[in-house]
Amino acid sequence: MTTGQRKAVEQLMPQYEIDPLPDTLPLDLIFGNKNPVWMDIGFGNGESIIHAAQRYPDVNFLGIEVHLPGIGHLLIEAKRLNLTNIKIIRNDAVDILKKHITDESLAAVHVYFPDPWHKKRHHKRRIINADFVSLTAKKLKKNGRLHYASDWQPYAEEVRALFKDSLCFSNIEPNHAFAPRPDWRPITKFERRGQKLAHNSYDLIMIRN
Repeated sequence: MTTGQRKAVEQLMPQYEIDPLPDTLPLDLIFGNKNPVWMDIGFGNGESIIHAAQRYPDVNFLGIEVHLPGIGHLLIEAKRLNLTNIKIIRNDAVDILKKHITDESLAAVHVYFPDPWHKKRHHKRRIINADFVSLTAKKLKKNGRLHYASDWQPYAEEVRALFKDSLCFSNIEPNHAFAPRPDWRPITKFERRGQKLAHNSYDLIMIRN
């Protein structure tokens, strides 16, 4: 962690973090309004949340991340830009969804560039699997969005096949195609690094039936 990130965590976490966690999160009370809530799982250094929170001030953003330097970076930017529509949870995302998010309460769930766990014996560690798809479907409102992005094509193809077989979601693109990058997802530092290695990015945008 940089000195600035450490200071941000020490000074700003009480303002932005939801801790301790209640049994179920009363999102209206936590954010102080009834605006739609977009959950960003594994937000890294927070570039995507910061971008979207500025672009959509009438949306609440719930970020899930365990990596403190990334959290520190997000906090610095959120404070600098005076963003009041962001809250953070430092915990396991699947555990949060199972235990603390009420059914049909989220307008969107974003999972951008999750660890692909390249080795075959580690594939079981990938966050996107059949159980995650079913769990997320329960937590999204009708017509809610699940947006996945990856620069690892084999993982992206695996996730596309999962969604193709799901009765819970419909792809916004015909023929189960990947989608163009939408305006709410910026090109991040991580993604630019992948582009230099000739990695393409693959977006899947699914709508809950």
